Amino acid sequence: MRHFLSLMDFSKEEILEILNLAKKIKNDAKSGKHKDYMPKKILGMIFEKSSTRTRVSFEAGIYELGGVGLFLSSNDIQLGRGEPMKDTARVISRMVDMVTIRTFEQEKLEEFARYSKVPVINGLTDKLHPVQLMADYLTIMEEGLDKNLIVAYIGDGNNMAHSWLNMASKLGFELRIATPKDYQVDQDILKEALKEAKKSGAKISTCFDPKEAVVGATVVTTDTWISMGQEAEKNMRIKDFSGFIVDENIMKLASKKAIFLHCLPAYRDYEVSEAVLEGEQSRVFQEAENRLHAQKGIMVWLDKKRDEKQKDKKSKKRDNK
Repeated sequence: MRHFLSLMDFSKEEILEILNLAKKIKNDAKSGKHKDYMPKKILGMIFEKSSTRTRVSFEAGIYELGGVGLFLSSNDIQLGRGEPMKDTARVISRMVDMVTIRTFEQEKLEEFARYSKVPVINGLTDKLHPVQLMADYLTIMEEGLDKNLIVAYIGDGNNMAHSWLNMASKLGFELRIATPKDYQVDQDILKEALKEAKKSGAKISTCFDPKEAVVGATVVTTDTWISMGQEAEKNMRIKDFSGFIVDENIMKLASKKAIFLHCLPAYRDYEVSEAVLEGEQSRVFQEAENRLHAQKGIMVWLDKKRDEKQKDKKSKKRDNK
């Protein structure tokens, strides 16, 4: 069973296959060539973390594919509390065709997937955010920047930074990450990415100076300094991230053709200036829309793989009779 838990579970060819599928689905929809890729399919949506973009994009996405979304919030279900995770997974996956989970621990997600009878998609964990990276890269492709790509990530070494490491190591582009010293990326994830980069040809580097990271970059990106669950650290984080704002001076150091990306929500004049967020180089709302299209590509691809596996099982059963 194929799941979408981490970009490291996929080859370069598979990632590009999904992205090209997403691009086709988007272009077809824009030109009126609608197709129900997943008629009457049910997507279970388990959200322990609240969301705007993730919920709307998945719910609208499955509807546009001909299916329906079943939303379960933290008030409806508590992963791993009371009923064992493996039981929850085995029950829910008998009633739906696919599950997307937005939760805190990557381990919870992976345990659910181990016992699930249907594909599971990582809608976000504290460790990784792979669906966002698919939307980001789809945006990069649309802008024609996927050749000789140089990405500068500035800010917190969080799930977005980790997923950028995963994507760069798989697709082979240059990634520079600048964080404060106390907010570096997970070293195990970095080591894995550097190991994979030897195969793909990716250039991955980390530093503590945003200016060093951004020189000549074709994509400049950041994320909020204060993620969900870190509200008590707000004042400390604002102080620690001083000097890491993506403003006009930072963007001037990037390539003239550079674009700015942010997964949103953005806090203006903290991690990014109002002028950059609303400026000509910003593609954040195109990027946000691409969550819808990228996730449609992921869902259709996983559903196809599941159908192929089921057909293969039936074929083997007939051969054994």
